[in-house]
Amino acid sequence: MGILNKVFDLNKRELKRLDKLAAKIDAIASETERLTDEQLREKTEEFKARYQKGETLDDLLVEAFAVVREGARRVLGLYPYHVQLMGGISLHEGNISEMKTGEGKTLTATMPVYLNALSGKGVHVVTVNEYLASRDATEMGQLYEFLGLTVGLNLNSMDKDEKQAAYACDITYGTNNEFGFDYLRDNMVLYKEQKVQRPLYFAVIDEVDSILIDEARTPLIISGSAQKSTVLYMQANAFVRTLTKDVDYTYDEKTKAVMLTEEGISKSEKAFGIENLFDISHVTLNHHINQALKAIVTMHLDVDYVVQDGEIVIVDQFTGRLMKGRRYSEGLHQAIEAKEGVEIQNESMTMATITFQNYFRMYEKLSGMTGTAKTEEEEFRNIYNMNVIVIPTNRPITRDDRADLIYASMEGKFRAVVEDIAERHQKGQPVLVGTVAIETSELISRLLLKKGVRHNVLNAKNHAREAEIILEAGQAGAVTIATNMAGRGTDIKLGEGVKELGGLAVIGTERHESRRIDNQLRGRSGRQGDPGITQFYLSMEDELMRRFGSDNMKAMMQKLGMDDTQPIQSKMVSRAVESAQKRVEGNNFDARKQLLQYDDVLRQQREIIYTQRDEVLESENLREIVQNMILRSIQRHVDVNAPGQADEEEWNLKGIVDFAHANLLGEGDVTVDDLRGKDQEEIVEFIFAKCKEHYEEKEQILSSEQMREFEKVVTLRAVDSKWIDHIDAMDQLRQGIHLRAYGQTDPLREYQHEGLAMFEAMVESIEDEAAMYIMKAEIRNNLERQEVAQGHAVNPKEDGEAVKKKPKVNKENVGRNDPCPCGSGKKYKNCHGAGK
Repeated sequence: MGILNKVFDLNKRELKRLDKLAAKIDAIASETERLTDEQLREKTEEFKARYQKGETLDDLLVEAFAVVREGARRVLGLYPYHVQLMGGISLHEGNISEMKTGEGKTLTATMPVYLNALSGKGVHVVTVNEYLASRDATEMGQLYEFLGLTVGLNLNSMDKDEKQAAYACDITYGTNNEFGFDYLRDNMVLYKEQKVQRPLYFAVIDEVDSILIDEARTPLIISGSAQKSTVLYMQANAFVRTLTKDVDYTYDEKTKAVMLTEEGISKSEKAFGIENLFDISHVTLNHHINQALKAIVTMHLDVDYVVQDGEIVIVDQFTGRLMKGRRYSEGLHQAIEAKEGVEIQNESMTMATITFQNYFRMYEKLSGMTGTAKTEEEEFRNIYNMNVIVIPTNRPITRDDRADLIYASMEGKFRAVVEDIAERHQKGQPVLVGTVAIETSELISRLLLKKGVRHNVLNAKNHAREAEIILEAGQAGAVTIATNMAGRGTDIKLGEGVKELGGLAVIGTERHESRRIDNQLRGRSGRQGDPGITQFYLSMEDELMRRFGSDNMKAMMQKLGMDDTQPIQSKMVSRAVESAQKRVEGNNFDARKQLLQYDDVLRQQREIIYTQRDEVLESENLREIVQNMILRSIQRHVDVNAPGQADEEEWNLKGIVDFAHANLLGEGDVTVDDLRGKDQEEIVEFIFAKCKEHYEEKEQILSSEQMREFEKVVTLRAVDSKWIDHIDAMDQLRQGIHLRAYGQTDPLREYQHEGLAMFEAMVESIEDEAAMYIMKAEIRNNLERQEVAQGHAVNPKEDGEAVKKKPKVNKENVGRNDPCPCGSGKKYKNCHGAGK
């Protein structure tokens, strides 16, 4: 076994390698020590120049680490140990350094952060809350600034300019939430200058297990209410009912295409009191009229949908089954609700969403630190491609970890816990009590009050106050009750005379379903070789024991006639608890993996859309892109109406002409006679040539600059509105997809398959809409890009309460025939709009 261990223990091999590298840094320590402050600072510029000339960061590692180490001694009065150098090298290599509590993780991170910041690409240091981000940015910032690097802090309360400045720094501190939300917001901006983040390069995540595992299932969401009012659905529905088939609109039974004729367009303009239905400011109205037409003409009650309990439920065309939870996208569902007179469900839309798993996987290089990661190593390796390297402690651990005490009932357990605390408090030994739930901490607090024991209660609500309480938890006589996660990232230093009393006593009131969290609690005691003791109290009524077969043990305790005052202390029970924990961890890993597989479908789509959106923002001239959209839109409609495999006699040339008139050209620009005798390709070329002529005319009327901006306005609007609808539709699909398992199909495969079909349909719909507005809309001089909907970040940590972002103020666009806003009573065009 010994030989096998040597061969297979990757950790030992890694540590050997890291040890050798760290020894090289030690070897040049005295040389670095002789440098003056000025020379030490100049090293930064020297390293940057060498990097630009082609040296890699690995080449610079030994010298750079030595420089940071010496800088830390001068600025912070701290000198990283040999094991901290090893931890730092492991971080630079994109791994997780598991370092026990009190081993100086914050200082360890300064070395790889400095080294990677030399690249000029920006390093992100990620913490679990803003208090820790501010604390570390201030404390460690002194060291970086001494060495000539800039440090930024990214907080939720900052505006765009402050955030841009923070991200432009060499090193940026912030929370996982804020980095994630900034990424989403950057992909909703209307001008490229509004973006705040640079491309994601290197992140060091503090408490990496908390962020990448405990919070991995929490998606970040920016939600907003779409600017669609239910009233408009009703009005569009009432108006469409007045239209006549073949006079006001055309309907093609085969393709289910329904379109307004010139007559219908004029009627719409009259009914809604507007001049041009295709004006950019009437996009929403036009959309509502089209959806109402679709709902009334093409969707049939009890065929395509049924009304059940006041709701519209879609019928699956192939199986005839009801698809509960599915909704038609793009407002069609609401249009049907208006048609059937049921309550119209207002859209609260998810405008952008991403999970931490997918956000952090976008960094070129990712690393992390924590006291407890080994138990989740498989997950880190599979999902993030990071190895967990267990870094040895600087001094041996002398803490006494006692075997669990198991009681028959909860009441007996809590009685014993309180007795133990009171006894230790009596002799002045500090005690930290860890609880899994807030109500447990309040129960123990009440019991201690009865006993007259003074104590502090912490339950992860106020981070700054929390750190203060945790700092004092090591003083003689202190009793602190905390939920297991409270005070993470803060060190408990022992007060005077506490070592002689046996160090900090950590008492756990039950086992957490994850071994990691128990280890985190244990690690609060016995830092840097200090003495300490840890003891877990369990009962047969604890949730973990109830879930994992403790019935026989409970019966055994009763058989032995054990009452509530006698605990059993048995390694066998502790092992049973540990195997139960392993099973829960396995289940949780599977759940996260499955979530990721579903989320990957949306990730691929998000990357495509965000990349295309960036192209629109970055490019100076969209003419070619837009014309390709118009071409593809024509090709699709020609394919549907004149399929290659059908005889030409069966082609629906009128359908093609109707499409061209409704979406691209003026009445009479294309006639059926024009298309007769042409093959598919020639028809497409003929219509496309007409469109190009029309495009040229438009460009003649406007300046080239206005035309380019107009293209951007239209394209961005089409992309954003369709993408938001698509995210919403994908969300609805996902919620109902697990029901497919009853039909013997794999829900994930179905989701991937349908998700792809929906994505392709969305891309087509973006092209159709952009083509229509580019060709049909009249262009005003005061063109302005507008948000499709107002969004705010929904912070997962704050119980789903919406964290309001400052809304962007949209300048109101006044129609030429609207009353002038100055209050004169005249039409805008005859008053302040004159000459515009």
